[in-house]
Amino acid sequence: MTDTLTENTQTSTIIPAGPHTVSGEEALEYLHSTHHGLTNQEAAKRLEQYGHNTLPKSEPPGIVSVFLHQFSSPLIYVLAAAALLSIIIEEWSDAGFIMAVLLINAIIGTTQEFSAQRAATALNKLVTTRCRVIREGDAYEIDSEQLVPGDILLLESGDRIPADMRLLSTNDLEIDESLLTGESTAVLKNPSALYKTDTTVGDRSNMTFAGTLVNRGRGKGLVVATAFTTELGRLAEAVLGKQPPKAPLLVRMERFTHRVAMIVGVAALIMAAVSFSRGMPLAEIFLLAVALAVSVIPEGLPVALTVALAVGMNRMAKRHVIIRRLVAVEALGSCTYIVTDKTGTLTVNQLTVRQIVFPCCDDPWKVSGEGTNPEGEVTTPDSVSQKNSENLMQQLCQAAILPNDAFLGRRDGGWTSHGDAVDIALLVMAHKAGFVKAEVLDQHPEQANIPFESERLFTASLNTVDNTQHMYVKGAWDKLLPMCTNMASLDGDIPVDHKLLESRGHKLAQDGFRVLAVAAGVHTLKPGEVFSEEHLTGLTFIGFVAMIDPLRSEAREAITLSLNAGIKVAMVTGDHPATAFSIAKELGLAEHEDQIVTGSQLKQAIKSGNIDELVRDVPVFARVEPYQKLDIVKSLQRDGHFVAVSGDGANDAPALRAAQVGVAMGESGTDVARETADIIITDDNLLSLVAGIEEGRTAYANVRKVIFLLISTGAAELVLFTLALFTGQPLPLLAVQLLWLNLVTNGIQDVALAFEPAEGDELKKPPRSPDESIFNRLMIERVLVSALVIGCLAFLLFQYLLSTGISIEQARNETLLLMVLFENIHVFNCRSETRSAFRHNPLRNPILLIGTAAAQLIHIGAMYTPWIRDVLQIQPVPFMHWLELLGLAMILLIVMETHKVIKSRILNSA
Repeated sequence: MTDTLTENTQTSTIIPAGPHTVSGEEALEYLHSTHHGLTNQEAAKRLEQYGHNTLPKSEPPGIVSVFLHQFSSPLIYVLAAAALLSIIIEEWSDAGFIMAVLLINAIIGTTQEFSAQRAATALNKLVTTRCRVIREGDAYEIDSEQLVPGDILLLESGDRIPADMRLLSTNDLEIDESLLTGESTAVLKNPSALYKTDTTVGDRSNMTFAGTLVNRGRGKGLVVATAFTTELGRLAEAVLGKQPPKAPLLVRMERFTHRVAMIVGVAALIMAAVSFSRGMPLAEIFLLAVALAVSVIPEGLPVALTVALAVGMNRMAKRHVIIRRLVAVEALGSCTYIVTDKTGTLTVNQLTVRQIVFPCCDDPWKVSGEGTNPEGEVTTPDSVSQKNSENLMQQLCQAAILPNDAFLGRRDGGWTSHGDAVDIALLVMAHKAGFVKAEVLDQHPEQANIPFESERLFTASLNTVDNTQHMYVKGAWDKLLPMCTNMASLDGDIPVDHKLLESRGHKLAQDGFRVLAVAAGVHTLKPGEVFSEEHLTGLTFIGFVAMIDPLRSEAREAITLSLNAGIKVAMVTGDHPATAFSIAKELGLAEHEDQIVTGSQLKQAIKSGNIDELVRDVPVFARVEPYQKLDIVKSLQRDGHFVAVSGDGANDAPALRAAQVGVAMGESGTDVARETADIIITDDNLLSLVAGIEEGRTAYANVRKVIFLLISTGAAELVLFTLALFTGQPLPLLAVQLLWLNLVTNGIQDVALAFEPAEGDELKKPPRSPDESIFNRLMIERVLVSALVIGCLAFLLFQYLLSTGISIEQARNETLLLMVLFENIHVFNCRSETRSAFRHNPLRNPILLIGTAAAQLIHIGAMYTPWIRDVLQIQPVPFMHWLELLGLAMILLIVMETHKVIKSRILNSA
């Protein structure tokens, strides 16, 4: 990330080094404002100058645009060219068939993409509707769109901040900036702090940013940036108007189409030259060219491809994955690298107490459960008896509950909470241990309190316990330790051991925990005396409470499945390296701290030009700013990876757009993230992403099966034509008969083949290489074998029938029927590249079974339908003759099964 990313373009000319580098008073001077705010006249003038405070929006494409987009496939261009050529030579039936398939493909694709787009549209404004400003010395409530640089804005608990501000004053102001920075810990603001120009966004405690949330406290700030020029606005603007990279399937299909076009072109030139040299009229040469193009081009592929992806889309929807772009189905299955956000994606984004450490014990008390749902328990270590620990737990929970302003309770059958995240976590912990705030407070009524302030870093309460006044204190452990003369033990209070407690506090912090301490003591206020900080002496240090934003329950399994599937995973977070390492270690992503790369290291690597070397194979990135995620993704793409990015914050949006496939969380995800992503996980479960990868691989496997079916039969038709041309025989099949084969009989089967279920080993294979063509060596072998068998047998039958003296129309009729039977048999060869057709239960894909029967019955029905029979120039054949042709077609099954056995033995011996 470059230094310019830390500047704000709207104020860079007014405050050159950035508003975080100057005092509040200086910022007011720079923006020609005062503590009394702007005048209404000046505000109106600035609104005209800077524009409304609205974030950029991306309007979804309309149904017409989606429909026209369906014609952008390279294969569509080739088919359109064949249709145009058919029109030129007045082969209206051929042209009609081709245009019909183009229209059907567009309708199916439009229906799927437009419905998915509507399902994914749940976009809300990220800025607040109303806000309170000071203008001309009075407080006003105005639309946040009316905010301008120089306005004085008032904040209180629960507000979503509508603009970037330089804070002027605060009262215990704590901001949740996870949406912007990805850091789960709320930030306590300090308006008197000053920072260097290149200080990262997450470390600017004298600033607040648009889209972030006030957890607690109050504040007053100077608006320094609005709309596009806020940190959030620039993130949103960065992803609009930029085209995402091409999906892997589109890249492969483009290469495939170019090869098909070259084959058609070369073959057409060769056959045209041979035909012309033999004196064939030009009209017949054009007819031959159309027939050749029709035989080689897989006309049914666009429809089958769309259906295969649509089937994958529907299957993913059942597994909580919404696809916004049809090609993203396969793109997810093609990814070789997952770059995932931590907060809200791998973790629940809710502070949770994980450990309780008492001074007297080496082993911690473990706390289970996660988030604000108080389901879980506190487990006493084996080295301590349950009876001896009860008194300690009671002391600790009382000290955690009594000086606590948060609320935890049931509402509408579920748990609800509000207040500071740390206070809520402590109430949840106490509830798991059997202590409820209302009950404890009722037994020990509060007499006085000392509220939390950023300068103190602790809060305290004075409560009546058995007619005695007790002090309870919770806060930063290094602040509480000097107040204590004793520490709790299993056998009662003992003199405090400062070195022991300091060692344990540092150890917990190094393990990635957010550490608080609780203490208690006795003090009786004299009449008229005010409870204050001076009374907090001679306390007993009760214990440490270690909190963390915990992993989602499914996160480790999802990471393990991804790694087993050969997909590399990198976690990117704005959190401290110690916190990132703790999470990564628990996930199995990292074993050593030197596996972590920080945002400052990335910045240096960009300057030195070796970012690709630094990023390669790194599992964890910490203290990363939003645009550095984009740098990471682009580096991995340069390294040859197909990258999937998962995230839920606005800070993830640029990386989501740049990736081959962007994945946003539906429940906790921000609107900017959902707007940018190709895929939305509706249940925020990372296992659903893995399920999507499995379905994506299945969809691509089905695409390959369909392509193999169409290309092998097309190649067989080419073999048939080539043999006929070079032996001087007439065309074995007419162009309209070829279209019937490719679009109707085979078209029914290839669509049915797209419904093939997973074979079961999709997540046990490594991802395909990004450079791998659709036509790998195995497919080329199978196409050649099947094409030669089908083409040669069909030619031999055609030649034999002509030698018996029957008419060419009848010879073509029986040759066409044999080709249909070949297709009926061959579709079962296509169900797996390696597994025997006899090991596939046909009932697992009843649509294929029905489709195959339907294809044969439709062809037989066409023989008996006058107008179709006349167009196709076909007629009925005797049943015994049909059985003979079926037996001939079964040779293909025997040959392909033999090929699978041979390949299996070669692979096993290798």
